Amino acid sequence: MPPVPESVREAVPDAEAVAGLAVELLAADSQNPPGDTRAAADRVAAELDALGLDVERYAVDPAKPNLLATLPGETDRTLCYNGHLDTVTYDAADWAHDPLGERDGDRLYGRGATDMKGPLAAMLAAARAFVESDTTPPVTLRLAFVSDEETGGAAGVTALVDAGRIDADGCVIGETTCSQGRHSVTVADRGSIWLTLAATGEAAHGSRPMLGTNAIDRLYAGIERVREEFGRRPLDVDPALEPIIEESVAYYAPTLGADATRELFAYPTINLGTVEGGEGVNTVPASARARLDVRLTAGVDTRVVLADLHDCARSCEGIEVTDVSWSRGSYEPVDGPLVTAATAAAEAVTGDRIYRRSATGGGDAKTLRHAGIPTVEFGLGTDTAHAVDEYTTLDALAGNAQVYARLPYEFAAAGD
Repeated sequence: MPPVPESVREAVPDAEAVAGLAVELLAADSQNPPGDTRAAADRVAAELDALGLDVERYAVDPAKPNLLATLPGETDRTLCYNGHLDTVTYDAADWAHDPLGERDGDRLYGRGATDMKGPLAAMLAAARAFVESDTTPPVTLRLAFVSDEETGGAAGVTALVDAGRIDADGCVIGETTCSQGRHSVTVADRGSIWLTLAATGEAAHGSRPMLGTNAIDRLYAGIERVREEFGRRPLDVDPALEPIIEESVAYYAPTLGADATRELFAYPTINLGTVEGGEGVNTVPASARARLDVRLTAGVDTRVVLADLHDCARSCEGIEVTDVSWSRGSYEPVDGPLVTAATAAAEAVTGDRIYRRSATGGGDAKTLRHAGIPTVEFGLGTDTAHAVDEYTTLDALAGNAQVYARLPYEFAAAGD
């Protein structure tokens, strides 16, 4: 493994210091929606200013600024640290701890503690280690802290990519990727199709249903056909995904089961998210709709699958597909320089196996990969993202700071 200067290792802020910064970030309420991240951005900008870095604010929505800063390296080969400032919402009445930040022993509670203001604080701590030790990193570091990730909005990383403001040879996103003592780097995500199935019928009195056509019955039959005919159709999975799938099975097996995990990547998953229809119990409904969430393994052509879905729906009487949105899955080769570097850095710090796996969903990594920027996700943390009493640990905060400080050296050693 490449040597990391002792001066850098010693300058990495300890758990208490990282926790202190994380507490300040948690205190800046940035629930999305509504997604106002200005207070959180101001705190991050102040930290970057204190490091002597020039901070650029870029916003297509004034309430959702994005921050960019650069720490020049020995070469212009660039590694980007990316984190999001926004969090999901919370109901404080449900929490036993303060959702805007509360320390309890070795735990730090708050909305965003593990997703991802804690890892974001660790990225800032890694940058501080280079500045305070007066060490030029082996590669140029680009810091990109964004808004609007949690809702998949266009004001965050998408705005930066569209404007050409992220130019990097690799990117690590500080999403928590570790669960129940198992550590991983996520190197892939799944494609998605969100659609509405709309059914039409003919209204009638509920006491004489034979005089009408029940749209809910038609909708139910259509959903079942999609599940049975389409949901059991094997996906055309790229052979390059096989090593990622195998490590994903090993990673998820303790919680999902090995067979269920294999099916997760072998077939589309179909979740019935919402159903609406009917005006009253005594009326035959003339219309009904259901929203479906379909997920596909990285490398699968989402357009082909969507065409098949349309064909399947058209075969159902009184059913049409409306309100479609879709995305393509993405992945990094497991032997690529970024995956090699992130895996090595995480292994060196944790001393444990690092699984190179696919995420079951997808976020900003997908946008960056499709823009030609190799991207992985890594973060130590807990399984409490989006949960009541979300928390991270001091050990996780300190470990993340060490990994992010080591990563530039591994990335430089991995080469192009």
